[in-house]
Amino acid sequence: MDDCVSEYLPREKLLNNGAHSLSDVELLAIFLRVGIAGKPVLTLAHDLLKEFGTLRHLMSVECSQMCKIKGLGPAKFVQLQAALEMSKRYLKEVMFEKPLMDSPNAVRDYLHQLLSDEPYEQFWLVHLDNQHRVLNAEVLFKGTIDAAAVYPRVVIDSIIKNKTAAVIFAHNHPSGICEPSHSDIQLTKRLKEILQMIDVRTLDHFVVGHNTVTSFAERGLL
Repeated sequence: MDDCVSEYLPREKLLNNGAHSLSDVELLAIFLRVGIAGKPVLTLAHDLLKEFGTLRHLMSVECSQMCKIKGLGPAKFVQLQAALEMSKRYLKEVMFEKPLMDSPNAVRDYLHQLLSDEPYEQFWLVHLDNQHRVLNAEVLFKGTIDAAAVYPRVVIDSIIKNKTAAVIFAHNHPSGICEPSHSDIQLTKRLKEILQMIDVRTLDHFVVGHNTVTSFAERGLL
């Protein structure tokens, strides 16, 4: 009975006030659906977040780690990964759906969801047309935990292939800190200068951390 009551309250709150009104514990409780013997679902959700620290850490654990927790197992791991992938695909659809001016945070949100928990550095290129609609988004380079070599020739080849009019660069910092480094700034300036020679505009460069994204354009670094 306690489980039924504990499960009902967050669902009612979501229906009445929207998903944004729920706490992390309440959202997780809805996902879990039921608790275990002697532990209502809200208590189980609270204990899980206490164990892993944040929703982000919980959603990035391996299956073997999750299976060690009483009340969880492969089925819950699969459900969690499916929910995470659906979120990524939803954000990707939003990014491709409208011009950047109509949905300015779409690219940022997609890249953050995609890269915030990657253990190794990746360098991404987002291709846009003359109306700033997204044509393609691809990872061009993969590196180590603190660096990824970027070759301008590969960037240019990709731009020509996609018939790109403007670009957004992005890379993640596996450390979680999204402060641009000196080498990040120098690389961006170099790429921007090279692309100007072939009439391709550089709109931004995002540095993705665990919880935030830094924009070169907003910082005045372009």
